[in-house]
Amino acid sequence: MASEKVKQKKTYPGWVYLLRDKYYTHRVSQFVLHGNIHDYVPVSTNDSTEYHKLEDFLYKDLFKKRDIIVFFDRARGINFRDSEMRKDFQFAVEAYDRKNGTTFAAGWPADPVRAFALLDVYLRIRLQSDKKSMALIIDYAETVIPDSSAANAAAADRNILVFLQKWATEDLFINSDMTIVLVAENAMYINQQYLRNPHNQEIVIPYPNATQRLGYISHYLANKTATQTYLEMTPEVLGQNTAGLALVNLEILLAEINHKQEKFTFDQLNRQKKVIIEGEAGGLLEFVETKYSLKDVAGHKYARKHLMEAAQAIRNGRPEVMPMGYLVSGPVGTGKTFLIKCFSSDIGVPMVMLKNFRSKWVGESEGNLEKVLHLLKAMSPVAVMIDEADAYLGTRNDSGGSGVGSRIFSMLATFMSDTENRGKIIWFLVTARPDLMPVDFKRQGRAEEHIGLFYPESLEEKKELFEVCLKKTGLKNIKISDFQDDFFQTLTVTSGADMEAALTRAKFKAAARGIETDPIVIMEACDDFLPPTYPDEIELMNYAAVLECTSRSLLPEKYKNMTRDEIVEKVNELKLRVS
Repeated sequence: MASEKVKQKKTYPGWVYLLRDKYYTHRVSQFVLHGNIHDYVPVSTNDSTEYHKLEDFLYKDLFKKRDIIVFFDRARGINFRDSEMRKDFQFAVEAYDRKNGTTFAAGWPADPVRAFALLDVYLRIRLQSDKKSMALIIDYAETVIPDSSAANAAAADRNILVFLQKWATEDLFINSDMTIVLVAENAMYINQQYLRNPHNQEIVIPYPNATQRLGYISHYLANKTATQTYLEMTPEVLGQNTAGLALVNLEILLAEINHKQEKFTFDQLNRQKKVIIEGEAGGLLEFVETKYSLKDVAGHKYARKHLMEAAQAIRNGRPEVMPMGYLVSGPVGTGKTFLIKCFSSDIGVPMVMLKNFRSKWVGESEGNLEKVLHLLKAMSPVAVMIDEADAYLGTRNDSGGSGVGSRIFSMLATFMSDTENRGKIIWFLVTARPDLMPVDFKRQGRAEEHIGLFYPESLEEKKELFEVCLKKTGLKNIKISDFQDDFFQTLTVTSGADMEAALTRAKFKAAARGIETDPIVIMEACDDFLPPTYPDEIELMNYAAVLECTSRSLLPEKYKNMTRDEIVEKVNELKLRVS
């Protein structure tokens, strides 16, 4: 029996080993756990896996051999989950009261300053005199030492910070068997001075990978065998297609399936996943969906061909050959966003759009972005679109708002250049003014491939665009053959957006007359339609896209033989005219 027990070695998630290794250096005794803190922690033995909430895991497993484990948060104050530990603390407080004439024993203080002052006395006595092994777990740490500058921090916050910083560096705490764990959803909301202390270690609890998700699904189905009969997919496929979900999300999803006792399809899975992840992101991510593919893109022959080849490479299991990201530029109305949506549909991975994560509150912008980046890592493979990238990304020298802009710039630039994400997180930076974007995002290693999109010029391109717009506006009964070539050659509506608007106007005219939309009404609407014109601005957008394009084959004929110097001169001239 003894030999069997020895063989039951436990296996933990990777972050647990990082904490352990740092602790055994005897130079680090305080840890900040953040990220996926509300999820289950899997603990595996040879023949089974148990799933614990984080607090239970810290108490029952990681620190189970400690003599004393203290919990603290603003709601509960000082707390113990063991009656003997509670009695020990009460005994110590009573002794303190007798010596100092205080009345803490009548009711342990809940406010952090008084509580930490009392804990300071208790920890020192038990570590120094009694040589006890101890752990202090501080939950909702962002409410205990919130991020703020020393000048703006409340007196209470400064006092607590001093306690923690002293405990982090004093030999008594470092050399004793003492661990302090701060738990917070986002490290950006914790005092940054505290995080910079070399004796404190920040540890991210990541979202589960596909193997961990499958492990939990199998664990759940082993106890709820009937649930599997309602699944349209196998557990393996369900595990693969739930990237970005926590184990607790899977539990809720499977419990709902088990309760409804109805067939659970791929469509339902995609809808549920979208709702869960958008909820986790707090509205900072939005899923982009389309029913179209690259075959539905009109014109842009070479750009479409390039993206089709990229999509095939991904489907062939070769993500390492993919660029880190794409810069997609061109004048307004050329279908930049539509092209990217279609590419996402072809490669079969979800596409999300980054929404505005900037906030007027100190530290919240960086915290929002950190949360989004953790989610993107968990969701991979995923395509990420940043529209109006020239305005969205900011610049390295953006020092407004106490340097928030430059810090966000740095966080994004660092994440985008992580080569571990090649083929897993594909970035699409979309802009009509790539000349306004900082070079940092356009260089190799980030947005490596630059694609320029332009208005259709040839008769074939105009017909192709017109046909796609007919389909998009629901005019499927209208055929290209209903129109003469002269109509397309004299057509002044050139951009996809304007063409769609003109066709919508034709539908409106037909509806007002009580007739079906026919070619005559369409020709009238197109002839009458006057799109807003900004010739200098459009020309600047064209030349800016030409200047950025990294493939000569993507350029219209009239630009192919221009030198770089000629294009730069033209861009500078147009900038002066539109300024």
